[in-house]
Amino acid sequence: MEIVLIIVALVAGIGGGFGIAKYLEKNNVSNMLKNAKKEAASILRDANVEAENIKKDKLLQAKEKFLELKSEHEKEILNKDKKIAEVEKRTRDKESQVSNELAKAKKINDDFEAKTKEYEAKLELLDKKHQELEKLHKSQVEQLEVISGLSAEDAREQLVESLKAEAKTKAMSHIQDTIEEAKLTAQQEAKKVIINTIQRVGTEEAVENCVSVFNIESDDVKGRIIGREGRNIRALEAATGVEIIVDDTPEAIILSCFDPVRREIARLSLHKLVTDGRIHPARIEEVVAKTTKQIDEEIAEVGKRTVIDLGIHGLHPELIKVVGRMKYRSSYGQNLLQHSREVAKLCGIMAAELGLNVKLAKRAGLLHDIGKVPDTESDLPHALLGMQWAEKYGEKEEVCNAIGAHHDEIEMKYLISPIVQVCDAISGARPGARRQVLDSYIQRLKDLENIAFGFNGVKNAYAIQAGRELRVIVESEKVSDEMAANLSFEISQKIQTEMTYPGQVKITVIRETRAVNIAK
Repeated sequence: MEIVLIIVALVAGIGGGFGIAKYLEKNNVSNMLKNAKKEAASILRDANVEAENIKKDKLLQAKEKFLELKSEHEKEILNKDKKIAEVEKRTRDKESQVSNELAKAKKINDDFEAKTKEYEAKLELLDKKHQELEKLHKSQVEQLEVISGLSAEDAREQLVESLKAEAKTKAMSHIQDTIEEAKLTAQQEAKKVIINTIQRVGTEEAVENCVSVFNIESDDVKGRIIGREGRNIRALEAATGVEIIVDDTPEAIILSCFDPVRREIARLSLHKLVTDGRIHPARIEEVVAKTTKQIDEEIAEVGKRTVIDLGIHGLHPELIKVVGRMKYRSSYGQNLLQHSREVAKLCGIMAAELGLNVKLAKRAGLLHDIGKVPDTESDLPHALLGMQWAEKYGEKEEVCNAIGAHHDEIEMKYLISPIVQVCDAISGARPGARRQVLDSYIQRLKDLENIAFGFNGVKNAYAIQAGRELRVIVESEKVSDEMAANLSFEISQKIQTEMTYPGQVKITVIRETRAVNIAK
């Protein structure tokens, strides 16, 4: 029973506690609802107030924006109105200007028409007067013809004939007086000009020189130049075409050749080889090739210095090279460049004395012997060949005529032509200026070499030992050993039949085969 009572009491306690809890919970919820409603009402009031404030602000901003846009729009409208007003003003001005121009043009047109009518009337009046004048002149001529018994044409012819006879008599008298006066003074003045010209130019005499001496420090160098079994000296002679004489002359080696260019190439090549110390056939060929190029550059430089010294401008580069090559050419033993410079100076002085173009005379004097420079023989005389070169490179007609006419091959057309001829004669006629023997000797050696070049397969030909030996180098691909022997015989026969020479001429044909490869 106690247990039951305890259980009943527990259940009753639990039920009462539950009821009390429910009651308390209901009261809390009710209070919470009231508080929430009050808070919601407060929030709603605050929200309404804030909304009203925001609404007022937005309305104020909208009004301000509207007023700003309205002001900008009004300004834009004012600007557009102003521009329209300016355009209208310019348009009115243009219209006014056009109206004025049209009025002026109309006035000018009216004046032109009035003047045209006036001129037409005057022309018509002039035509009438001209016709009347012709009729009057014709009637007067007819009356004169009747009175004189001659026609107008016959009277004119008689008047012309009488005037001709009178003029001819006076002209002949004047010419005779002039000729007599010229005869008295011309010869004296010509001698004076020539003597003054010669006195103002002094040059060296001609020097015959076909050898050059190469000085060495000791005789030991001679052995290195000769080389083993003479291979070095043979390579030098074959590359340069110069005879190299190594004899008992102390500290000297003789280079013999009629061509100064070859001698100079050989001399410079020897100098480089001895200075460098490496002397062998391959090195010799390399040095000779470089020296040949160096000589070509020196020739161009000599030509430039010459034309600058003489004050000659605008000369073609090829003609400048030709002038430079004159340094290594001679004419009857006289150095060609020295002779041409002398002739140029003489021409300049004589042209100044006679009141002619000094620069043109110098130019013709310098170029008058350029036909002697080419290595190859030509059928034309050197004066005509030089004239062709001058024409080819754009020289003036006066210069070309002076070059071609200085030996009377063509007619002289300009005053500087006889001046060049006279100055050339003055330069060559001075005592000691020229020696015929050397020039004929050099020509004989050139002819000797040219005979060899007339055969097929000949690469180079050099006349050495004063023309007593002709050394011919042939191309191994075109000439065999048997053909080389036959070629030597044929050349000797041709020399016997075509040339006159003292003593004997030895013909040496050299055929060399090389095999060259490069290791990389």
